Amino acid sequence: MGMLRGVPRTVRLLAFGAFLNAVVSFTFVYLFVYLTGPRGLSVAQAGVISGIGGIGLVAGNFTGGWFGDRYGHRRALLTGACVSGAALITLPVLPLAALYAVLPLAQYASGVVRSANAALVAVSVPEGERRQSFALTRFASNGGFTVGPPLGAMIAAATSYDWLFLADGLGTLLFAGYAAAMLPSRGTAHTRPAHDPDAPGLWRELRARPAVLVLLAAIVCVDLVYRQQYSTLPVFLADHGYGTQFYGWLIAVNGGVILCLELPVTHALRRRAPLTVVGTGLLLVGLGYAVLIPGAGALFAVSMMVALTSGEILYKTTATAYVADQAPAHAQGRFQSLYAGASISGQVLAPPLGGALYTAAPALLWPLCAALACGAGVAVLAARRLREPATGLRVTGGPEGERPGPPDRHVRPAPSAPPKGHAQPVPSAPPGGRAQPASSAPRGGHAPAPETGSPAKGSAG
Repeated sequence: MGMLRGVPRTVRLLAFGAFLNAVVSFTFVYLFVYLTGPRGLSVAQAGVISGIGGIGLVAGNFTGGWFGDRYGHRRALLTGACVSGAALITLPVLPLAALYAVLPLAQYASGVVRSANAALVAVSVPEGERRQSFALTRFASNGGFTVGPPLGAMIAAATSYDWLFLADGLGTLLFAGYAAAMLPSRGTAHTRPAHDPDAPGLWRELRARPAVLVLLAAIVCVDLVYRQQYSTLPVFLADHGYGTQFYGWLIAVNGGVILCLELPVTHALRRRAPLTVVGTGLLLVGLGYAVLIPGAGALFAVSMMVALTSGEILYKTTATAYVADQAPAHAQGRFQSLYAGASISGQVLAPPLGGALYTAAPALLWPLCAALACGAGVAVLAARRLREPATGLRVTGGPEGERPGPPDRHVRPAPSAPPKGHAQPVPSAPPGGRAQPASSAPRGGHAPAPETGSPAKGSAG
């Protein structure tokens, strides 16, 4: 429990909601089988519908934060969950033509929920203390996704695939009810719109933070590489004589290592400079795919998965928290939305690009994956030299080799040097001998008031 000591109660409730939502999010694991089986579509038709749905999911992640900043993150999460749940319930009875519209709508709403959940975590935790909170929500989601697919298989085997959509939709609506009951309906950072018409625009805020732009581009590149494990890797293994069972155990290695190690590793590295941790993680992803260059032996495949998973543990949580710490309060949702979209972009890009390359030149796939991920890692490490917005706060971690304590949210900016010939004024101290520090608001969002009394009412997506 020491690893969770700094995680607010609101975030713990959000993590439990994320687990519940992940448990019922098994529909899209079996979507392709459903379309080509009970629906009787060709592989090409199923691919088109699935691809459109994936585009909807990525679009929801990229744009969901705009709704949260303008209307409140709680409202964005509840609306997205209700739309997604209602759409899923209707899918089994819809005609084929309607699937081309309703499925991407359900996926888009699911993406909005995901970005709103990340923003809710960000505004619930002070700057510099967010890594462990994001690690907990990732742990909960991964745990739910571990339970969900086997549960979905049992439901489909005992009834039919139609019941998967019904169960998923009802579960998502129940999650919306849980979120509505948990998150306070007014008067908190979860509900207040952050939109400020006089604040700088999103692009101006991003240009003031060039390291964030480098990080977002690196995450798009590495996610394209990372998600080859779900598309071209099983084909590669099958071509070298390893069947579905071996691939299933390989994926189990990924899930098991993450569930066992992500929380303690994040806790141990919570004071390390974030871009150093992220860059190292991306290099490990590249190293993992480089291991496959000599061949596809069992030892190579397991070593590849261990390196890939180690890199994932290092970069995903730390990058999410870094973006949240860098975000201005009025654009926290949009910053989280940009990261959420970047971190899932490979779901759409990886299968067609990886598949095309593997078909045309299979020997080039893993070297290019390794080079792309390592290049992204080097770029992030180099971004440590880029300027950051002037602020009295430190972002997560500190200069290389330092292990600073929690950020002081009441630091007076250093005074400028007095004009030549003038003495520096000495501030007077109040009775008691201690000067009163000036307060400054956190850059990365709102820290909630101490939680006392009745349980906080919040959830996740």
